[in-house]
Amino acid sequence: MILTVTLNAALDVTYFVDALVPRSSHRVDAVHERAGGKGVNVARVLSALGQPAVVTGLAGGPTGALLRAELSAVGLRDELVPMTGDSRRTLTVVSRDDGDATVFNQAGPQVHPAEWAAFTDRYARLVRDAAVVVLAGSLPPGLPEDAYAQLVTLAAAHGVTTVLDTSGPPLLAALPAGPDVIKPNTAELTAATGQHDLVHAAARLRALGARTVVASDGPRGLHAITPQGSWRATPPERLAGNPTGAGDACVAALAAGLAAGTPWPAILREAVALSAAAVPCPVAGDFDADTYHRLRSTVPVEEAHAAHPDR
Repeated sequence: MILTVTLNAALDVTYFVDALVPRSSHRVDAVHERAGGKGVNVARVLSALGQPAVVTGLAGGPTGALLRAELSAVGLRDELVPMTGDSRRTLTVVSRDDGDATVFNQAGPQVHPAEWAAFTDRYARLVRDAAVVVLAGSLPPGLPEDAYAQLVTLAAAHGVTTVLDTSGPPLLAALPAGPDVIKPNTAELTAATGQHDLVHAAARLRALGARTVVASDGPRGLHAITPQGSWRATPPERLAGNPTGAGDACVAALAAGLAAGTPWPAILREAVALSAAAVPCPVAGDFDADTYHRLRSTVPVEEAHAAHPDR
């Protein structure tokens, strides 16, 4: 079982417009609403791959009730812990003319200490049965900055592999706990390290405690620096659509590969194919199965060297 943690779960609302034009009104021609947050999206992808996944985190209020009902409707196991605050909503506006997505993220409700304690109790019980734990997304107000560090430490105590996908202070605070894999994108790498060179920035995060860094470079693919070696994997073609779910699909592939004990080059090949296959889909958490199966055998993976990013 793969356990996905979404501490700032949301009801994701996606609007589709012909073109997004600042300072003008827009006619919305399609609307999607579904349970979301990065960990929830990862669980959706894992479920579609046939991987047992459990969703945990925090949810509350009328919005929390809506997202929990949607999880039930799609058959995802819900181990979300109740909270008094109303869960947040996110709004994504997708422009059909160029496929660009503009995302508006609410901060989320205040979490009280008793609610955090109730969550950590639930998490400690669930993690014992997990092969991999995915810790993904932002922290809602009220949680300690080292919340992810605490969860990494609890997982490590049970010998459970952790995949962390967050940014900013929560990412930096988690590194001393030694997460097994982190998945920053290039902007997050620069923000965390002050370095613009992807390879050197990733090496810096490893020096701070991350065992493996899988850096996402958008349409240029993934660069992984691991204890076993370094590799680059690039998509064989560029696909048009909504890129907001690509990162979550990538994390799902990483978690599935780690759970199966797959070698890193094969994990990266799957991650690039799956993240690319998410782009043609209108909402995060979905992927196009035909595109995924077509690309997974054609993604090139090359051995790289941490000290020489252009080699």
